[in-house]
Order: sequence, then C-alpha cells, then structure tokens
Amino acid sequence: MPAIFTPRATPVARGVLTLLVATVVVIPLVAMAWVRTPWARGEHRQITQPIPFSHPLHVTALHIDCRFCHREVERSQQAGLPSTELCVSCHNDATFASSVFTPVRRSLATSRPIPWRRVTQLPAFVYFDHAAHVGHGVACETCHGRIDRMAVVSQARSLTMSWCVDCHRNPAASIRPLATVTAMGWTGPRQGEALMRTYQVHSLTNCSTCHR
Repeated sequence: MPAIFTPRATPVARGVLTLLVATVVVIPLVAMAWVRTPWARGEHRQITQPIPFSHPLHVTALHIDCRFCHREVERSQQAGLPSTELCVSCHNDATFASSVFTPVRRSLATSRPIPWRRVTQLPAFVYFDHAAHVGHGVACETCHGRIDRMAVVSQARSLTMSWCVDCHRNPAASIRPLATVTAMGWTGPRQGEALMRTYQVHSLTNCSTCHR
C-alpha cells in the first residue's frame, strides 16, 4: 500500500504548526511588549515645531505663566493653544519681521492657525480633563515635566495606565496649593492630605473615570 504522506510531510507540518504558534502567541506578545516601551509611547522624543518656541526663555527668563498661552487649561478638557494674534502682541516689529516668524506671518495672512505639532498624545479611548486636574491642585509639571528646562519640548512621563492609576490611588502625593500649579520646581511644604479635604479630592480608580 503506497504511503499517504511523503517524507517531506513531517517537516512541513512542523513548520505550519510553528507558524501558527507564532501567529497566535508570539506575535501578540511581542506587540504587547512593544507598546509598553518608551519608543512606542513617544516618551522623550523631541518634536520639531514650525517655530522654535523656547519655553526656558518665556517661562524662566520672562516669567510668563503657563495660563497666558494655554488659556483653556482651567476651564476645559483641553489646555488650548495661543492664537497667532496673541503671539504677535508680545513681540516688537523687528522680531516679527525675522525669518523665524515666517510661519506667524503666513498664519496671519491666511487666517489659518500655526500648525503646531502635538507632543503628548493619549489614546482615543482615554479621557483626560485638564481643568479637573489643575483645578484640584495637580501641577503642570506633574504630567509634563520641567517644561521650563526644555529647549525642545518632549513627553516627559510614560503616561501609561499604571502611571496614571498610581496617582489616582494616592493623589495626596501630587496635590499642591492652587496658586502654585503652574510653578516649575516648586518645593513648598507638602500638605496633600489637608488639601485633598479642602479641594474635595478622592481616590479615583473606577474604570469609567478615564474610559467613558
């Protein structure tokens, strides 16, 4: 009786089984590991903007408060970006005429906003409200790092689910007086527990807090 399978059938079957295992198990595991790396999250990746805006100059040297440019941060989910007109109002004619300000002049001429590139990008399934955090004593630098030291802004924190949940479990460690939420490098006395009662902050670990 002739053989049903040829001598090559065994190695072919093994190869197919190996491929199936790789497809079903290995590839998803590699993908899950990759999305947890700083490279996949964009952590510390410097983003080149259309205008070389210097936070050290504006924040440290000129003492401009974060809320002057990000005017929606205390009342909206989004922090907001400054209008072109607001940028122009702070600079003299010589600066405005420089080559660096070409995107600004183009924005005014076309009535289109300056195409700033996003630095921090949360997944679409994550809900984050700037006003809820800033309004309850969570400082800008808690999530964004020392912006005042970044010549080119990058994502300073991992912003993973575990990173966020750790703060939600123990918010006292991150809360400071409202008057200092935009202060970079603040080292005042920590009064987290007392401020939690004052600002009516509670530990929030329900899934619906961030996934709505």
